[in-house]
Amino acid sequence: MTTTTNTGRVQTALPPSLTPARIARLATLVAAGARAQRVTTTSPYTGAPLADLPVSTPDDVEDAFARARAAQAGWAATPVADRKRIMLRFHDLVLQRQEEALDLMQAESGKTRRDAFLEVSDIAITARYYARSAQRLLSPKRRKGAIPVLTHTTELRHPKGVVTVISPWNYPLSMAAGDAIPALMAGNAVVQKPDTQTALTALWALALMREAGLPADVWQMVVGRGSSIGDALMAGGDYMMFTGSTASGRRIARDTGERLIGASLELGGKNAMVVLADADIDKAAAGAVAACFPSAGQLCVSIERLYVADEIHDAFVTAFVERVRSMRLGAAYDFSVDMGSLTTPAQLETVSSHVNEAVSKGATVLAGGKARTDLGPLFYEPTILADVTPEMTLFDHETFGPVVSIHRHRSVDEAVAMANATPYGLNASVWGRDGAEARKVAGRLHAGTVNVNEAFAAAWGSIDAPMGGMGDSGLGRRHGAEGLLKYTEAQTVAHQRLQGFTPPGAVNYEQWARLLTRAFKTLRALGVR
Repeated sequence: MTTTTNTGRVQTALPPSLTPARIARLATLVAAGARAQRVTTTSPYTGAPLADLPVSTPDDVEDAFARARAAQAGWAATPVADRKRIMLRFHDLVLQRQEEALDLMQAESGKTRRDAFLEVSDIAITARYYARSAQRLLSPKRRKGAIPVLTHTTELRHPKGVVTVISPWNYPLSMAAGDAIPALMAGNAVVQKPDTQTALTALWALALMREAGLPADVWQMVVGRGSSIGDALMAGGDYMMFTGSTASGRRIARDTGERLIGASLELGGKNAMVVLADADIDKAAAGAVAACFPSAGQLCVSIERLYVADEIHDAFVTAFVERVRSMRLGAAYDFSVDMGSLTTPAQLETVSSHVNEAVSKGATVLAGGKARTDLGPLFYEPTILADVTPEMTLFDHETFGPVVSIHRHRSVDEAVAMANATPYGLNASVWGRDGAEARKVAGRLHAGTVNVNEAFAAAWGSIDAPMGGMGDSGLGRRHGAEGLLKYTEAQTVAHQRLQGFTPPGAVNYEQWARLLTRAFKTLRALGVR
């Protein structure tokens, strides 16, 4: 058994930007009554108390929806050009004040500063894209009419109304603001429940959006357990955007189906990386580190399964293990460490139990394999396992931590079959020198996004293209045109002019049918759609 020998940094004090006064101000943005019960969050780096937040009741949620619905009419009537100006101001504020966001994300989630900066980058890109694309996406579109020239047909887009957003703890800025931005640009109001553990980061985004000019009631946040306020969240909105577990997603899909409202669900994943025989070993090994261990593996699109061509397997493993052994773990509010902490005790328990069970059933630890309480209460080493077999839980169940299993493949067909042998289908990665061949392999993988010679950022950052899961990884898409249009209702307005669909004058129906038949054949011959 080989374990990592990672050096680490421990920094226990909160950075100067996170004063008690600033944290208290953010807490006041929660939609909750003056006498609300309170909940205390803790910092993953140390386990010390971090924030004291009010807890919203079902009545608070209902009130938030009422205020959002009243505000939404005025927001929908606001010209898209004015919404654009607000969103671009928000973009600028996020970049100008990013140090505050980086400190908050690290304090609440335990991730590294470099991982937190990716969220800042993501929100800047998302805000800019939808600010500058909304007018084109929402403007009326001429469509082919039933009868050329005589039927004037237009597609209109109307906001859904009030969108419910439930966002997770692992990417607290990207998943909170990133899903609210297109909903707002489409003219909707938003009522959002961020995870309590990372609510401060979401509230920071809300504060900046209001500073940029968004009317206060158009975007509101509530805090509480799903078991307490989940029904109120489901009952109040006209559309549901959820990111979380597949089990919770199934319940939400059932409930939105009962209400006949739409939903977009990004759920679990057991993402695969395929390393082809012609891959550059050093680049692929470095890419595997970037694919498996961002935010300590607590990323929906991170890689948990590696399939390496038999011809280069041993050399790849040597290079990969060496890189993982040299990773710097730690709690530091700077860019000096490679991997931070897990976020919650529950996640540490899941990671530990998956690894321990696999080892007890014969898995081999090539790197990592243990918690690092010397660095903090929730640190776990980046871990590589070999000899993982189907009877082990982590073989096909999502671990959501810094653990990857590595397997050989003896042909491209075998690699594709193994990568696709999962009910999930969120993200995948393919590595090879022959880009055209790697793209062919990518097209055969059952995943909503596939990156070639990259971990996940290429597809995620291609904001003009859709992102989402197949199978048990969810339904619907964020990003691209669909990422905004899903928050709208399409309406067709068809204006029939001069001649309608009934026979004119003395023409009987039999003559009319023959006339239309000749017209259809002519249109077919002319190539008219």
